[in-house]
Amino acid sequence: MSSNSYHAAPETIAAPPPGCPMHASWSPLGNEYLADPYPIAASLREEHPVFYAEQIGHVVVTKMEDIEHVFMNPDIFASTNVQDPIFPLAPEAGAVLSADDFDPVAVMSNRPEPDHARIRVLTRQGFSNRRLKALEDYMRSRATALLDDMVASGNSADYVAALAFPLPAEIVFRLIGFPEADDRMIKSWCGNRKAFSWGKPTAAEQTKIAEGMLEYWRYCRDFVAQRRDERRDDFTSELLNAHDADPDPANGTGISYREVESVVYGISFAGHDPVTALLCNTLRCLLPRREQWDALCADPSLAAAAVEETLRFESSQISWRRVTTQATTLGGVDLPAGTKLMLNFASANHQPDLFEDPGTFDINRGRKGGGASRHISFGKGIHFCLGAGLSRMEARIALELLAQRLPSLRLAQNPDGSEQDFSFFPNITFRGPDALHLEWNK
Repeated sequence: MSSNSYHAAPETIAAPPPGCPMHASWSPLGNEYLADPYPIAASLREEHPVFYAEQIGHVVVTKMEDIEHVFMNPDIFASTNVQDPIFPLAPEAGAVLSADDFDPVAVMSNRPEPDHARIRVLTRQGFSNRRLKALEDYMRSRATALLDDMVASGNSADYVAALAFPLPAEIVFRLIGFPEADDRMIKSWCGNRKAFSWGKPTAAEQTKIAEGMLEYWRYCRDFVAQRRDERRDDFTSELLNAHDADPDPANGTGISYREVESVVYGISFAGHDPVTALLCNTLRCLLPRREQWDALCADPSLAAAAVEETLRFESSQISWRRVTTQATTLGGVDLPAGTKLMLNFASANHQPDLFEDPGTFDINRGRKGGGASRHISFGKGIHFCLGAGLSRMEARIALELLAQRLPSLRLAQNPDGSEQDFSFFPNITFRGPDALHLEWNK
């Protein structure tokens, strides 16, 4: 894969920068951290705000001010590694992705300046107020239908399977223009991307994921080719219209045909998997705190504040990555060019000098001053998440509908009466339960 490819795996785990504090045993893939990262992240922040984690070969950055500094200086801290596997690629997986026609290029989250700005201007137009309004109407209609099916099934359900997984996927697929008949197939290809880029899959798992990525890339290329000949009112057609108007990226404003294909390839995962986690995390935060759930049921306009506090307190994205382009100093630690960074959102979003009583979930935090919106869960600066508004909208609408329809909603307990156990897909970045079992009164 070329240096500008969408996924570029490391050949080895990077060595620690000279003089950098080190942590030999901690890993963001450890079972204890996966179960509850926040107390561990706070401890790490207090011990060494910037340190090298031997298990993943990255320098971990834990304080908000340092993370914001990284985001606001993209010329020094590049985004080129955010989609790359953490660990070296298994030869079998590498062979799959060496296919002559697997050639997506970096476009948005992992493309440096000036190309990132050029492409972002064009992709941002796909998230116009007009299109978001049309999606909101579809979103509310589809969420209502899924909720109807969930309620009709009885008085309990797995929220992930019933609504939180299908809804965000279908929203982003409709944005792109993918036909509904292909939804199940596309979801199967996107399902394990978390493991490939942000986890530690076995060689066999890596190879299977790579096969799905290759199939999905070929699907995206065929779909873009179809839209090239038959335009519709969708995001893909808008990108193709922009390509027709200015097909030469070299002039600083155009977008190439391969970049159009690659945007479609990348946005499908980014637009739904983290949102599934956000939909679940809002309920994991609210339902055990009955006074706050009851307040939301009495006043659904609190849904937006509940979403924002969830993004701070129990974010669906607890880290992101960068790599230094030159020698620099961060948090008092000297870093050579090529140093890989893991930005620890779990630590920064619970920083006590920024958020009063950060370990408390409070949907009224914004009304008391020092609101939750200071969180870093969508990034900052030129790479601020393009889909932040869409994600917030989906989570808000889902909460509004649930509060209106099922005020008795609660987390299901285990058969022995104990609290429900949650499992989380092992990866360093995205956090949401694999299943979320709910109950309600008929």
